[in-house]
Amino acid sequence: MTEDASAAALPAEEEERIEAVFRNGTITAFGITVSFTLGFLAQWASSPGVWRFYDLVPLVAIFIGAALQVRALALLLPMESLAKKIYDRATKLYLIGFAMTGVGVVAAVAFDVVSALMKQVGA
Repeated sequence: MTEDASAAALPAEEEERIEAVFRNGTITAFGITVSFTLGFLAQWASSPGVWRFYDLVPLVAIFIGAALQVRALALLLPMESLAKKIYDRATKLYLIGFAMTGVGVVAAVAFDVVSALMKQVGA
């Protein structure tokens, strides 16, 4: 076999992969934080307080964040996620979702504090 033929038989670029054990730990971490996010949403939705229009902003941020976290977790479940490219994409999606959830939670607390202060000033 010639040198050119043997070079053509090998892939031009081997796909970089991550260790399965590393991916499994990431799946566990993602799963735990996704469950906390969904638990927060469920608790907030079932709270007896009155919903206000301004609650929509944090709700949308938390919902989108949760959806991105779930999508990232779903990307990691198949064996193909051992490919570094897929793993990196899932991690990026997860971090964006985690940040959006954090922004939503902070906004919800901030809006509630401002609302309580406004009631105190007005009373």
